[in-house]
Parts: sequence; structure tokens; C-alpha cells
Amino acid sequence: MTEPRPELERAREIGRVVADLRTRFVKHKRYLRLAEEFDLLLYRRRAEIEGGLKSEARGLVVIGASGSGKTTAIRRLFAKHTDLHLPRPDVEQADVVSFLVPAPATLKSVGYDCLTSLGYPLNRDRTGAVIWSKVQTLLSERKVLFLHLDEVQHLYNLKANRESQAVVNTLKSLMQRPDWPTGLILSGTNELQSLVNMDPQLSRRLTPVEFPSIDATTHAKEIKGIVSHYSEIAGLSVNASELSSSNFARRLIHAAASELGLVIELIVAAIEDALLRAASELDKEAFARAFARRSGCSHVGNPILADDWRAIDARKLLDGAGASLIGPGVAA
Repeated sequence: MTEPRPELERAREIGRVVADLRTRFVKHKRYLRLAEEFDLLLYRRRAEIEGGLKSEARGLVVIGASGSGKTTAIRRLFAKHTDLHLPRPDVEQADVVSFLVPAPATLKSVGYDCLTSLGYPLNRDRTGAVIWSKVQTLLSERKVLFLHLDEVQHLYNLKANRESQAVVNTLKSLMQRPDWPTGLILSGTNELQSLVNMDPQLSRRLTPVEFPSIDATTHAKEIKGIVSHYSEIAGLSVNASELSSSNFARRLIHAAASELGLVIELIVAAIEDALLRAASELDKEAFARAFARRSGCSHVGNPILADDWRAIDARKLLDGAGASLIGPGVAA
């Protein structure tokens, strides 16, 4: 019988810790606002159905940069409602249907993906009109209260303005359908705002929820709290002299392009690095190595280490790359 390898067991244990951290969710003001608005829509719609009222549906438009955490927040929102029916092959009702709008996207391709999410794949040779007609029928049959489309800005990148208007008209028609209006939850980057604003009738039916960038002045304390909490879960102490300063918080936020979702990703990556090195504490070195691994940058391009860190574009890969990914002063 083969003896278990200690290094393999250790790697598995680290993997479990990291997986646990990635499944955790940090509640924040933007999420609480999103949850409040969604709850209002959900319970209002259910009350209307119980009372036999047939009014036009409403929805949400959730806007934030890539890495802001909006998609994670929406998933958490649906998961916390244990009474929401999600699409399942053996259950007819589906309160919420959610899917990602691929890039490049067309109105027809999005309709096809919507049918697939509803459990009804259709031949791609059908026309867009036939596909969306079937979408509307299935939304009604399955009693879908809300249709969530993520990364909707891909639909605004259509070359012809005429196509963008067709997208707007189609989305609006889902909310206006007399027999079964379906609420929309649209999420995406800032281009989504331009798409929604093409038609005042659509925009007035959608409540905006913004996931803006974060800054050290407002969010440093929150970030330090996440670092401390996640480190405790992983069994690590925190090097307070390095990680509790306002300067480090500013560097970390800059390294994550001022987006909360990316900050949390870097925290988890730094913890993983510390665990892999069998370190007992989380320190600046772990964050520097985590950013270097993600970006391919050396000391000079690493906001955790560089003197002129404000001039670094943290979203660029290999910006300031060199022979060493870690740089001087940090053990490889």
C-alpha cells in the first residue's frame, strides 16, 4: 500500500483553506443597497401576483468596473433567498434565471443562451424573432420573476446603432408583456449605462445600483478588517507593523485597481503564498509575491514595493517586468 506523501496532503489542505476563503462573502454598503432594492422588487412582485394584479415589471441595473465585485454580490443575493426557485430540470418554476452575455454578442445569440438557461436549447438556424418569441413563452410558462443578464455591455458594443436599439426594444418588451411581465437585472461595466439610457421607457423601469471604486480614505479600515479576518481563518497571524499602516492600505488598494473584488482576490492570493511557504504570519512579502505572480511584474512595477507606486497601472500585465518577479529585498 502506498504511503501518503506529506507534501501532497499539505497541498490539499492549503487548497481547502483557499477554496473556503474564496467562497466567503464580505458584506458591504453596496451589497446591502443591492439587497434592499432587490427585496423591494421581489416582495412587491409576489404581492401583485397574489392579488391578481398585472402591472409592468421593474428591475435593476448594476454598474461597476471589472473586479468591483458586482457579479459575486448578485450571486450571493440569489443564494441568500432560500425561497427562490432557480432553474432545475425537475422543477417547472424558476423564479430567477441568470446567465452571462458572451463576447462578441448578438441579440440572436443572447436569446439562444437564454433558452439554454431555461432548459430549452433550440437550433441556431432559427431567426432571432423566433428565438425571442420562444424565450417570452418559456418565461411565462416557468413563471420567471427576474431575468439576470451579466456583462450586458457586450450588447452595446454592436457596431450598428440600429442593433443596439433592437436590444433595448427586446428587453423592454419582456417587462411589458401583458400575460407575464418579467423583471430585469442587468449588470455590467459603464457602457451598460449608455445602452440603458438609449430609451427613457427602459431606464425609468430600472433602479440603478452602482459599485464605485474604493479609496483608502473611506475603506482602509474595512480592508484591514478583511485582512485580519481572513488571516485568522487561515491560521496565520498578521504582521501589524507592515500591514496595519495607512500606507500599506493605499498600496494594496492601488494594486487592486481600486476595486473591492480585486482587493479580496489579492488578500486570498497573499494568504495562499504564505501558506505555501509555511510562513506563520501574513506580511508585505506575501502580498508582493501575490501581485508579482498575477501581473508578471518585478519590483519596479509592483505597487506593494515600488517607490513610485502611484504611477503604476495595476491592470497591465508585465508592466515593468524584469529578470526577477519578486525584486530586491524580497526572498524568492
